[in-house]
Amino acid sequence: MTLATDFSDEYRADMARRSWPGRTLLDHLDDAVAAGPDTPAVVGYTHADDGRRALTHRELAEQVDRVAAGLLDLGVRAGQVVSVQLPNWWQMPVLSLACLRVGAVTNALMPIFRTHELEFMLGLAESAVLVVPEEFNGFDHAAMAHDLAARLPALEHVVTVRPGGGGQFDDVLAGRAPTDDDRAEFARRRPDPDAVVQLAYTSGTTGEPKGVMVTSNTALCNVRDFAARLGLTRDDVQLMASPLAHQTGYMYGFQMPILRGATSVLQDVWRPERATEIIRAEGVAFTMASTPFLADLTRQAEAQPAAFASFRVFLCAGAPVPRDLVRRATVAMDARIGSGWGMSEMGAVTATGPDDPDERVFETDGSPLPDVELRVVSLDGDVLGPDLEGSLQVRANSLFGGYLKRPDLRGCDAEGWFDTGDLARIDADGYLRITGRSKDIIIRGGENIPVVEIENLLWAHPAVAEVAIVAMPDERLGERACAVVVPTAGTAPTLEELGAFLDERGVATQYHPERLELVDALPRTLTGKIQKFRLRERLAAAAPTPGGAP
Repeated sequence: MTLATDFSDEYRADMARRSWPGRTLLDHLDDAVAAGPDTPAVVGYTHADDGRRALTHRELAEQVDRVAAGLLDLGVRAGQVVSVQLPNWWQMPVLSLACLRVGAVTNALMPIFRTHELEFMLGLAESAVLVVPEEFNGFDHAAMAHDLAARLPALEHVVTVRPGGGGQFDDVLAGRAPTDDDRAEFARRRPDPDAVVQLAYTSGTTGEPKGVMVTSNTALCNVRDFAARLGLTRDDVQLMASPLAHQTGYMYGFQMPILRGATSVLQDVWRPERATEIIRAEGVAFTMASTPFLADLTRQAEAQPAAFASFRVFLCAGAPVPRDLVRRATVAMDARIGSGWGMSEMGAVTATGPDDPDERVFETDGSPLPDVELRVVSLDGDVLGPDLEGSLQVRANSLFGGYLKRPDLRGCDAEGWFDTGDLARIDADGYLRITGRSKDIIIRGGENIPVVEIENLLWAHPAVAEVAIVAMPDERLGERACAVVVPTAGTAPTLEELGAFLDERGVATQYHPERLELVDALPRTLTGKIQKFRLRERLAAAAPTPGGAP
C-alpha cells in the first residue's frame, strides 16, 4: 500500500506558486548541520532513570543515517508505514528522520494507546514495523507489541527501545554505519515534498480516530509561518512536554526546531517541578501546550520566579485560556502568553503575535497565519458577518491530504473549504474565537448556551480548579447545562454559589448550569483536551435531574 493525497494537480501547482516551500525536513537538517554542527539539536530528559541525553546537529544526523540503514536491513520499502509508539525520548526524532531518509511514512502513536486502539490503527495503516518502549510508566509495551504482531499479518517487525539507549534499538536499528550502497539508496528514495511522510491519527475528543495524511509541504509551510508569527529564532531553546505523538509535539517540538536550526528539549513525563528545573538548566525560552500545563508552570513561577529568567513565550492551544490565568502567568513568568487554534488536519493556523494586546489573548484564539482563510457559516450555509456564531470553515496551505482509506470523510466542499466541526466567531479584524465543538453545543429550550464564555467565567471562581460544561438530557427543554468541576484543594463549591457568582457578572439565568458534578479529574486526551463526550455519556447513563442527584 502506498499512501497518496487527494490533491489535484491544479491545487498542487497553485500552492507551490503561492506558499509551499518545496523542501523536506532532511533539507533543513542538512542546513542545520552546515550552519552549526556542534550546536545542540535534541536534549532528552527521561523520568524513569532521571537521565539526560544530548545530541548535536552532527550527532543527530549520524544517528539518523545509522537508523535509516537499520530500516533498510529490516526490508522497509519506500511508502511503507513505520509506527512509533514512544514517549518524548530522543529516539523519536531520530526515527522520524530515518523514515524520511528511506522514504517511509512515520506514524507516531500515543504511549497511552493499548491493544484495542493499536490493533485498529496498525491494521488500517498496514504498518510494517512497530517501535515501542520496552516498558513505560509501569506498562509492558514489548509484550503488547508482540501480541499485536501475532494478530496483524502486515506487521513484520517489532523493535523495543530503552530511554537511555541500548537494547534492540541499538542492536537492530542503529547497529552499523551506512555503507556507500546505503547512501546511494537514501539518495534514490529521498522523498518528494509532495509525498505523504506522516500519518497522524486524530486525538480522540469525539471517539473514532481517523488517519490524517501529511506531506512535507503541508507541514513545513505551517511550521515556518508559525515560528515567524511568534518571532522565534534559532537561539530560542524550546521545551516540549506535549507528546511528540500528537501534532503539537510532532510539528512544533520536533519539526520546528530542526527547521530553525534550534534546540529542542524533550520531557517524557510531565512533572511541573522537573520542568522548572529543565527551564532553568537549559535556558528555555519557549514552550507550547494546553491550559493545564500553563496553570502548572504558573504555580511554579510564582514560587520560583528566578527559574524562568530565560523564558519569554508560552503559546497556549487546545482549550480556551482563562483570562485570570493569563494575567497570573504573565506576571509570574515575566513572559508573553499567546493563544492559538488548530487541528491535526492542518496544524495551528491561528495565533496571537508578540505585539498583540493582552485583550486579544484573553478574548481570541489569534488571527490567521499567511495563506489561511477563515469563515463562519450558518446551518443553511450562509456566510455570516463579524461576531456572529456559526460553523467554522477553513482553507489553508497546510490543509491535510485526506484521511487514510476514508475519502468520504474529507469534509471539503468544491471550493476547498474544510468543515472543522467547531463553532466560532470572527471579529471585524479577523481574530477568531472558538466557542465550542458543534457536538458540544447545548440547546436549552431552543436557545444556545454560550458554553465557552460560562466556562471562562467559572474558571475565575476561587473554589474552581477546572471546569467543563456539558449537556444533560431533559424531557421538557431537550437539554440543560451541567457544570463538571474539579474543586480547588480543600473546597467544595455548591451550585448555588456558582449561580450567585455568575449573577454578579451579569449572566442571564437561563445560561447558568443547572447541575453540578464534583470530580477529581476531567477526562482528557494526553495533550490536555477535555473529552466532553465521555462526560455526556456518563450524564446520559445517570439520567440526571436538574439541580440535584440523578
